[in-house]
Amino acid sequence: MSDLETLPLAALHAELGAKMVPFAGYSMPVQYPAGVMAEHLHVRARAGLFDVSHMGQVILRGPDAALALERLVPADVAGLAEGRQRYGMLTLPDGGVADDLMFANRGDHLLLVVNGAMKHLDMEILTAGLPKQSVTLLDDRALLALQGPSAEAVLEAMVPGAAAMRFMDLRGFDWQGADLWISRSGYTGEDGFEISVPIEQAEEFARAVLDHGDVMPIGLGARDSLRLEAGLPLYGQDVTAETSPMEAGLTWAIQKVRRAGADRAGGFPGADVILRQLDQGTDRRRTGLLPEGRAPMRMGVMLYDSPEATAPCGTVTSGGFGPTVGAPIAMGYVPAGVVAGTTLYGDVRGKRLPVTVTDLPFYKPRYRR
Repeated sequence: MSDLETLPLAALHAELGAKMVPFAGYSMPVQYPAGVMAEHLHVRARAGLFDVSHMGQVILRGPDAALALERLVPADVAGLAEGRQRYGMLTLPDGGVADDLMFANRGDHLLLVVNGAMKHLDMEILTAGLPKQSVTLLDDRALLALQGPSAEAVLEAMVPGAAAMRFMDLRGFDWQGADLWISRSGYTGEDGFEISVPIEQAEEFARAVLDHGDVMPIGLGARDSLRLEAGLPLYGQDVTAETSPMEAGLTWAIQKVRRAGADRAGGFPGADVILRQLDQGTDRRRTGLLPEGRAPMRMGVMLYDSPEATAPCGTVTSGGFGPTVGAPIAMGYVPAGVVAGTTLYGDVRGKRLPVTVTDLPFYKPRYRR
């Protein structure tokens, strides 16, 4: 008997012929009959619908909720305008990252979206760190992502006004009596939307989106290759409790007001380590990697600075084939002084294969600013 949780749209995924796999404690669609390659390219050309209902949707209320959340994340929460969303991280006392998340200002409360595998641990962090706030993990809403160059036209036809949203806007809409919370954001490098919908209307809404000729259902396989091409890190692989925001290349997510010498500097877990690294740098950094040939280098491949070296200098954290790029691509950690264009060697089944350090992303995101 499986201990996996099921998605609200499990019956629809079965009807669509999805191959289901365990992920983040859920049975999740990894691909549909078209296959990962076709799904990936369809999102780049038109639009795809992803079921990401495993993610945690959290409501944070209470006195000075924004300033309170700043005690746990090194981001500017208090300065976020109503109707806007921002990326952030829950940090640890040693400077590592407990999880990454999105947070939005909805006027009288904050909406947080956290990773599915981490949502219960995140709730422990939030409730322990914010005792005067009300922290609620929602169990009555699904989460869908509509991504790709056709996403705007598809959603605007169903929800008039969605097209006027800017990147990282979040607004409420009505769709046939359903209270939708829509953000213009995503995890593919394409323009698109993430749509929180009440569970009881989720299947009807998903079917309406899929009825559009430009939209295909997309699984975890293409989601991973899309985000990898866009240089977007995955928590648990590219960002972990053992990596700091600076090592992970997430310095941009720490706004100036939270940095040393600013009005609301520090005050979050690991601030001394993180602010010191902002000033002095780190010993390693996350970077792009281009393996030579057609063989991909996947998570866990050790990197060496020569074919003969005995001690590794880095490691691959994500890797696979990039359908848009048309070649294997990877991300990983290398010494901070290693520059783009440097050749390293990945140990793949006992063979040292060349890989070139390169800048991220592999595919330039097409967000609507």
